[in-house]
Amino acid sequence: MFRVEASKVYLFIEFTSSAFFSMMFAVVSLYEATVAGLPPMQLVLVGTTLEVSAFLFEIPTGVVADVFSRRLSIIIGYLLMGVGFLVEGLFPTFFFILLAQVIWGVGYTFTSGATQAWITDEIGEEKANPLFMRAARVGLTASLVGMGVTIFIGAENIAMPILVGAIGIMLIGITLIFVMPETGFKPMPMEDRNSWQHMWHTFNEGVKSVRSRPRLISILGVGLFYGLYSEGFDRLWVKHLLDTFEIPILFGGNQVAFFTLLRIVAAVGSIFVLRWVEERVDSSSPLAIGRAMIWVTGGIVVAMLGFALSPLLLLTLGLYLTIDVLRDVHTPLQTAWVNHKLDPQTRATVHSMTGQVDSIGQIGGGSSAVVARYFSVQVAIAFSALLLTPALGLVRRANSELGNEPQESSTIDLKQE
Repeated sequence: MFRVEASKVYLFIEFTSSAFFSMMFAVVSLYEATVAGLPPMQLVLVGTTLEVSAFLFEIPTGVVADVFSRRLSIIIGYLLMGVGFLVEGLFPTFFFILLAQVIWGVGYTFTSGATQAWITDEIGEEKANPLFMRAARVGLTASLVGMGVTIFIGAENIAMPILVGAIGIMLIGITLIFVMPETGFKPMPMEDRNSWQHMWHTFNEGVKSVRSRPRLISILGVGLFYGLYSEGFDRLWVKHLLDTFEIPILFGGNQVAFFTLLRIVAAVGSIFVLRWVEERVDSSSPLAIGRAMIWVTGGIVVAMLGFALSPLLLLTLGLYLTIDVLRDVHTPLQTAWVNHKLDPQTRATVHSMTGQVDSIGQIGGGSSAVVARYFSVQVAIAFSALLLTPALGLVRRANSELGNEPQESSTIDLKQE
């Protein structure tokens, strides 16, 4: 057993998980809509089941990471996520797909918050925030590798990328047992671990940390509306393209190649845009991040409305790529935004709160299933876009709460662009 430098382990996690997740996510919506034959209502219910699981377990697992071990929490998470996807790939029925969401949703909560808190403890906040941006680019590069593999192994069997990716995710957890350090985390003394009371205390401290900072409350509100809009779009965009347009068959194979290449183009675009954002937005300044979030959020709303209403395939695909790139930019920005000046003792818990808020939003976003059932998939996607619009006001409020603080400066003023 040996330990590797923390930043290298973090990049390893980001690279390998992105490669394997991209293999699965490139085909999972197509798999559920075609192989499993799920209608729009069930497609959204699958996502809702995942988010209910995340909602129920996000805070408990975040507190575990703060009280016991972030390293252990992350390892457990990857093992469970792999098992969950393995169940989905082996059993293409509604019941087993729902069961898979529960398993991998619980696994995800063990990594959510714990991963960001672990690396911040190991290398410090000043180095961690830029690393989040770099890791996002590394992850996107890895996703190109994963999706390239998907085109070949998924041509004859749509389930194969899910199965291979699931095994890969489990192997990440096994590898971390041997290489992952944990030197910056101070575990709770053994005599204090004997009751739920201390875990409740840690959670309570996390709540106090959020309540004492109005800006952080606004940021969590932004996360709520991102959750609200994303559920309908994530579960219905493939269904919308299949029902509305004639999808080209590439390389003499099935539709796996088309959807995978679409994601590859999006990932390449995201790499370049993230590099541009990394160079021009000061990730240590919440005000700079907030200004960037205005543009990202507004762009997603406009592009989603266009995606739902466009009658032209090429225009629709261009709008999908725009949405995908902006979402990739949003993720590291949101992480750095939340991470600013958090108390190390409650860092994982607060990050888990952001995950739970997102889950609450996605559960509420399941209302798009009702819209899809009684109107259409297109109307449901447009409805989802409108659910994101209140986030614009909350981003502005978070920015205004920092506007008079001279220490918050930006390397670029996005308001003037």
